[in-house]
Amino acid sequence: MRDEDGSKHFLAAFSDPAAVARYAEGPPRFVPGFHDLHRMCGVMLAERAPDDARVLVVGAGGGLELKALAQMHPGWTFVGVDPAGEMLRGARRLLGPLNDRVELVEGYVEDVAAEGFDAATCLLTLHFLGHDERLRTEREIRKRLKPGAPFVAAHGSFPQGPGQRDAWLDRYAAFAVASGFDPVQARGARDAVAASVNMIAPEEDEAILRAAGFTDVTPFYAAFTWRAWAAYA
Repeated sequence: MRDEDGSKHFLAAFSDPAAVARYAEGPPRFVPGFHDLHRMCGVMLAERAPDDARVLVVGAGGGLELKALAQMHPGWTFVGVDPAGEMLRGARRLLGPLNDRVELVEGYVEDVAAEGFDAATCLLTLHFLGHDERLRTEREIRKRLKPGAPFVAAHGSFPQGPGQRDAWLDRYAAFAVASGFDPVQARGARDAVAASVNMIAPEEDEAILRAAGFTDVTPFYAAFTWRAWAAYA
């Protein structure tokens, strides 16, 4: 994920210590079944990953999925990469005693050595990237996976037809309000997403995964504006 690919605004937000301190409060209010999504990711990865799997986590800042997966699978070790150093510091604090199973890299996926991982995830990240950068990132992830290894991606993805985009963005904000988020801030988040985040249709997301070289692209989660897939290197 590169700043020049439209994510500069959000990278700046993720570099603000005050925003990072509040980060964990946000996703459960905007993503239906957020904690269950982490558990589902762990289940999907474990279908093919060994008990001692080495797992690549792209967009690891904050450490929420790292903590969930590490607690589910005590034999797994992780390499997490994220360009926002402040978010990685937050991940360190969140992980606590789990840190001894996690290596954190400040940078992008290409800054991680291509060593043959047993599994990979990229959660709530790819929607910050345009088509070409998303494809490049997914290809870089695939290069780092052993043949047949599972990859789980989850991010904003919803129908983009006439009138559909605005309706789904309104639902995105309405769910946050129903979850206890301030209505004015929810509307601001909705407008920021509309202006700056590259949420595309699910069928286009699946096509990019296939173009990156992944096979057996399998949707396993859909909730309002969010989708998740498992795919295999």
